[in-house]
Amino acid sequence: MTFKPYFIHGADRPSRWLVTCDHAANTVPPSVNGGDLGLPAADMERHIAYDPGAAGVSRHLAELLDGPEIETNFSRLVIDPNRGMDDPTLLMRLYDGSVIPANARADAAERDRRIAECYAPYHGALANLAARRDDTVIVAIHSYTPQLRGRPPRPWHIGILYAHDTRLADPLLARLRAEPDLCVGENEPYGGHLPGDSIDRHAEATGRPSVLIELRNDLITTDAQHRAWAERLAPMLQAALADAGL
Repeated sequence: MTFKPYFIHGADRPSRWLVTCDHAANTVPPSVNGGDLGLPAADMERHIAYDPGAAGVSRHLAELLDGPEIETNFSRLVIDPNRGMDDPTLLMRLYDGSVIPANARADAAERDRRIAECYAPYHGALANLAARRDDTVIVAIHSYTPQLRGRPPRPWHIGILYAHDTRLADPLLARLRAEPDLCVGENEPYGGHLPGDSIDRHAEATGRPSVLIELRNDLITTDAQHRAWAERLAPMLQAALADAGL
C-alpha cells in the first residue's frame, strides 16, 4: 500500500474557511528506518511526535465552518511541516529530553528524501486548497503539552498565535477573553510564528487572513471534547471575521 503523506476532508465544501492541522499524526512512513524512529512507544504517543487531539478538533471545526480540512499523515519527528526549509529544527534530533535515534544519524540526503516524500506534497496540496478561492481564510489547529519536562505548568486553556497579521487574531482574542471559564494566552505558550512556517508561507506571504489556535492537549483527549471545542470555536471565528470586516 502506497504511503499517503496527507489527508483532505471535505474538499468540495464551499466556504472560504480552510482548516489545517500540521501535526495531526504520529505515523512514520515505512521508508523511514522501516517505519520506526527507534523511540519507545510511549514517546511516540507524546507531544514530541504529534499534536494529540488536534486532528479531531480540526475535522469537526472544518465541518462546522463548511470548509475543507487538510492534515498531515506523518510525525513531526520525521520532518516538521511547520518549519521553514532552512530551519535547524526541521529534522529534530533531540526533543523534550528524548533523543530520536533514527534522526541522530540522518544526513542531508535523508533530510531531502523526507522533504520530497512528506513535506513537499503536503505543502503543495495545502497551497492548492488555499488557492481555490480568492478570499480564503486559514485556521491552523495545534495542541500543546500541559508541561514540558523540568518547566513550569502551562495555565492557558487556549492560546492564539500570530506574527504580523492580527486582523483575525485580535477580535478572536477579545471574544475568548470574554469567556469567564477560559485562561487565554496571547502568543502563548509560544511566541508568534517562525519564518517559513505554514502560516508564514500560506497566509502571511499571500495576504490571506489567518489565525493559529493552540489547545492544551489534556483538554482534547476524547471525541466529545474535540466536538465541544469545535462547536465553541466555530461561531467565535465567524463572529471575529465579521468583527474584522473581512
